[in-house]
Amino acid sequence: MLVAPRPAFIALGLTLAAAALLAILPVFLAPYSVRVGQLFLLAVGLGVAWTILGGFSGYWSFGNAAFVGTGAFAAALTQVAMGQSPAWLAFLVSLAVAALVNALLALAIAWPILRLRGIYFAIAMLGVSQVCFELVSNIDWLHGAIGLNLLDIVPGSVPPERFYYWALLVGAVAITVIAIGIRYSRIGYGLIAIREDEDTARMLGVPTTRYKIVTFVISATLTAMIGVIYAQNLGYITANSVYRNDFNLNVIVYSLLGGMGTIAGPILGAAVMTYVTQVVLGELLDIHMFVTGLLLAVLVLAAPNGIIGIYDATRLNLRRRRLDAGG
Repeated sequence: MLVAPRPAFIALGLTLAAAALLAILPVFLAPYSVRVGQLFLLAVGLGVAWTILGGFSGYWSFGNAAFVGTGAFAAALTQVAMGQSPAWLAFLVSLAVAALVNALLALAIAWPILRLRGIYFAIAMLGVSQVCFELVSNIDWLHGAIGLNLLDIVPGSVPPERFYYWALLVGAVAITVIAIGIRYSRIGYGLIAIREDEDTARMLGVPTTRYKIVTFVISATLTAMIGVIYAQNLGYITANSVYRNDFNLNVIVYSLLGGMGTIAGPILGAAVMTYVTQVVLGELLDIHMFVTGLLLAVLVLAAPNGIIGIYDATRLNLRRRRLDAGG
C-alpha cells in the first residue's frame, strides 16, 4: 500500500516521460550510438535492480552477477529444450523460467545470507557469484565452458541494434517502475529504517527479516530478467560472458556516483559511466581502465554523496543565502 503517493506519481511521470524520449532516439542515431544506448539501458536496469536492496536497505551485494548468469543460462537451456517451438514462444517461456529459477535461488540463500551484515554480507554474495560460475563452468550438461546459442527473436524488418535497444528500454523502465512502487510503500520506508538502524527498526515493530527477504528475491528476479535480454542480444553465451565481475562492481559504482539510496542515483551514475567509458575513453584502450579508475576515485572523493548530493548541497546553500538576504 502506498503511503506517499504524490512523490511516487511524480517519479513515475518523470520515468515515463524519459522513456518516451529515449524510445524515439534510435530512429535518429547511428548504429554505434544505439549500441552505446544499449549499454546505458542495461546499466540502468542492473543498477536500479541492485538499489532495491543495496541502496534502500544498505545491504550492499558484491554478487549480483550470480543472478545475471544464472538467468542467462536458465533461459538458454530452456530455449535449447524448446528448439522446435516458435522463437518468440521459447523466449517468453525461457524468460519466465529464468525469473522462477532466480527467485528460488534467492529464496534458498536469503535466510542464512541475510543474517550477515556489512562487509560480511557483501563478501558472502561475492562467494555466491563465484560458486555459481564454477558450477556452470564445470557441470557438463550446463555447457558453461563450451557455451550455448540463444534463438534469434529479432523481426526481419527491424535492425537488431534497435530491437534490443527497445527491449532493454522496456526492461529498464519496468524495473524502475517497480523500484518506485517499493520505495514509496511501507516496505520502502521499512528498508530505510533498516538502513539507518536495523536493531532499532526491529524493536519498533518493523518486520526486518521479511522485508529483506522479499526485496532480495525481487532484486534477484529483476536482475535475472534484464540479464536474459542481455544474453539474448549476445546470441551466444559462455560462463565467462555472463558471470562477469564488472557487473558486481559497476552496479555499486553507479549508485555511488549518482547518489546512494535513491532511484535516480544509479540512473545518473550509469549515464556518466557509459558516456565516459564508451565515448570519452572509447579509443584510449591502452589506458582505458587506468583513466576510468582515476576519474572514479576523483569523483567519489570530490562528491562522496554523488551527483544528487551535490545538487542537494547546492540547493541548501542557495536557500540559506536567500534566508540571510531576507533577514
